[in-house]
Amino acid sequence: MTVPNAAISEALSLLPPRLDTPAARVTMVAIGLQESRFLYRRQLRGPARGFWQFERGGGVIGVLSHPASRPLAAVLCADRQVDYTSAAVYERLEHDDVLAAGFARLLLWTDRRPIPPAGASEAAWSYYLDLWRPGKPHPQTWPGLYARALVETEEQ
Repeated sequence: MTVPNAAISEALSLLPPRLDTPAARVTMVAIGLQESRFLYRRQLRGPARGFWQFERGGGVIGVLSHPASRPLAAVLCADRQVDYTSAAVYERLEHDDVLAAGFARLLLWTDRRPIPPAGASEAAWSYYLDLWRPGKPHPQTWPGLYARALVETEEQ
């Protein structure tokens, strides 16, 4: 369960600097831990791909089509040499942690509300539920994983 901090940093370096904030990093790590524990790039019993568990018709389409994320996703896809289509991105997410981290950050960017500040675990849980819409949320695991995300991102 190693957090892919290098991939997160590389993804954030490809996006505008204002998207790289402590709150964004903590939230990204917490969601990655919640979704896959950074162990599974392919959902065990389902269609999601990448450490942040994006579905083709859900988060992938959302990031590719949302007015706030669409132009940034195009830049990210060009840099990662992946076609700007839901099918191509979906397939690549399983193997490209930088692309997956970038899409996770861009999904957060689609929300008009600011990302909850680092340390606001309950607010971050609500934010995660609204954006990821997990089919089977596990609220009992969030506090511990969020606490780990705080530690992981302090070391950056």
